Amino acid sequence: MSVTKEITRLEKSNVKINLTIPKEDVQSQYHDLIKDYAKNIQLPGFRKGKVPQDVLERKFGEALKGEALGKIVEKAVGEVFDDENLPRDERPLPYSQPQLQEEDLKLDFDKDLSFSLIYDVLPKVTVGQWKGLEVEVPDAAVTEEDLTRELEEVRERNSFVLDRDDNAEAQTGDVVTITHCELDENGGVVPDTTREDFTFTLGNVQNTTMFDDDIIGMKKGETREFTKTKKMRVTLKELKEKKLPDLDDDLAQDVDEKFQTLDDLKNNIRERLEQNLKQRLEEIKINNILEKIMENTPVVLPESMVRVELDGRLRNLARRFGVDTAKLMQLLAHDGQGLEDIQGQWRPSAEKALHSRLILENLMEEQQIEASDEDIGKEMEAIAASSGESLEETEQRYGEGNALEYIKEEIKERRMFAMLIAENTIKTGSRMNYLDVVEKNR
Repeated sequence: MSVTKEITRLEKSNVKINLTIPKEDVQSQYHDLIKDYAKNIQLPGFRKGKVPQDVLERKFGEALKGEALGKIVEKAVGEVFDDENLPRDERPLPYSQPQLQEEDLKLDFDKDLSFSLIYDVLPKVTVGQWKGLEVEVPDAAVTEEDLTRELEEVRERNSFVLDRDDNAEAQTGDVVTITHCELDENGGVVPDTTREDFTFTLGNVQNTTMFDDDIIGMKKGETREFTKTKKMRVTLKELKEKKLPDLDDDLAQDVDEKFQTLDDLKNNIRERLEQNLKQRLEEIKINNILEKIMENTPVVLPESMVRVELDGRLRNLARRFGVDTAKLMQLLAHDGQGLEDIQGQWRPSAEKALHSRLILENLMEEQQIEASDEDIGKEMEAIAASSGESLEETEQRYGEGNALEYIKEEIKERRMFAMLIAENTIKTGSRMNYLDVVEKNR
C-alpha cells in the first residue's frame, strides 16, 4: 500500500502526521476484505463461500466499510511507523498513543483517503556547553564521630529486650507495643483507623506516630485518650526495656564471624563509610555538572513522558511500603493527600531527572560511547567476584529479560561520567559533615 506522509511539529514535543492513501489502494484493500468475507461467510440460500459480493455489500455495506476503514488506517500507520528510515524524533514514544484527529472519517472511493494523528515524540535536544565548566563539591571526610555513631547503631541492631515490671511506667528508650485508633466527635472509633500491635521505640526519631510524649508514663494495660491533629485512643499492651551489648570483641564476633576483634569491626565500618562518601561525592560532581549543562540546554518535555516518570515513582513508593498503588493512595488519603497532590510535589524533581537523562543520552550518542561484548564480559566477572557466585551463575542470572541491556547502559554511563569529570573543573567547596553529604544532600 502506497502511503505518503507529511509531518508538522507542534508545541511540547508533539507532532502531527498527515497520511494520504491513494483511492486505488483504498479500493483494493476494500475489495480484498469483501473477497475474504465471501469465502468464509454463510447466508441463508447460499452455500458457504458462494455468497456474491454485491449481496454482501447490500446486506452489510456500512459495517464492511467501517471495518475496512479501520484495517486500512491500522495498516497505513503500521507501515509508516515500522519503516526503519523514519527518524527517531518522528516516531511516537512507546507510551504515547497516537490520537486520530478526524471523528467522522469515512471511506469515499472517489477520492484519496487522508487522515492525521497527533502524538508525543522524543524531545529535540541540542546540548549546549558541556566542557570547560566549573562546579563545586563539598569538602568532607569520615570522622571519629561518624564511626562512633555507626558503632552505636550496631549495638542497637544487636540489642535485646526484657519485659519491664507491671507497675513500671513507660519512658524514652522503652520498646512499646500499642493499639491505637482515631475517635470521632462523639468518642466513637473512626472506621478503618484501628492499628493493632504496633511496636516501636519511644523517642525514636524515625517513629511517625507523633504521640510519643503522650505514652510516656503509661503502664502496661493502661488506655489514654488525647487530641493531636486528631482525637486518639491508645492502649499500652506491652512494655519492654532495651539492653545494649558492650562494645567489645564479643560484639564484633556476633556481628560477623570474619571479625575477631572490635578493631576489625571498626576498620570494616570505616572502609564502608569512606566508600559511601567517595561514591556520593562522585554523584554530586556529576549532578552539579549536569545542572550546569541543563542551564544552557533547554528541553521541552512531553506530558506523556513526565506522566510515565511520575507513575513509576508511585509504583516504587508502593513497593517500598509493601502495598499496591491503590492501597498506597488510601494511606495517603488519611494524611489528606491525593494523587494530584503527591505527584505535584514530585513533578519538579521528575522533570529535572528526565531533563538530565536526555542530555546524557544525547552526549553518549554524540561522543559515540559504546560498551563492547568484552566490556560486558569483564563486568560479569566483577559482579561474580563481588557476589561470590560463579561466572556461569552470574551470566545465567543476568541473561534473563533486559538485564544485559541495563549493564550495557551502566558501562556507557560510567564512561560518559568520567569524560564529564575530566573535561570540567571540580573545585572544593565548603566543609560538610558525612551525614549532610551522604544523606541530606540527595
